[in-house]
Amino acid sequence: MTAGVIDTPIQGNAMIAEFECRILALIDEMVEHASDDDLFAGGYLRGHLTLAVAEVEPLPQATPAQLDAAVRASLARAIHAGELSPPDQALVYNLWQDLYQRAQ
Repeated sequence: MTAGVIDTPIQGNAMIAEFECRILALIDEMVEHASDDDLFAGGYLRGHLTLAVAEVEPLPQATPAQLDAAVRASLARAIHAGELSPPDQALVYNLWQDLYQRAQ
């Protein structure tokens, strides 16, 4: 999709929940073929995604870009709190970027 489509306001914030479901389905699809590192990153992202959805859903005209920003902010807070080593940080951020792009 184009950048213009990404930032288009979503009609009804139920669409944010639908976007979340697409990402969670992509994580679930990884289980059969993913490395241990990818499984870790996918599981780790689930919690941050859920928190970000709860933060973004109430916003009027929420967009996937706002969800992306909320997930990244949640990850940044976790990293600041020392939750992830530098290699795990890269792993989680890279997986998030891939999932976000594929879910669109």
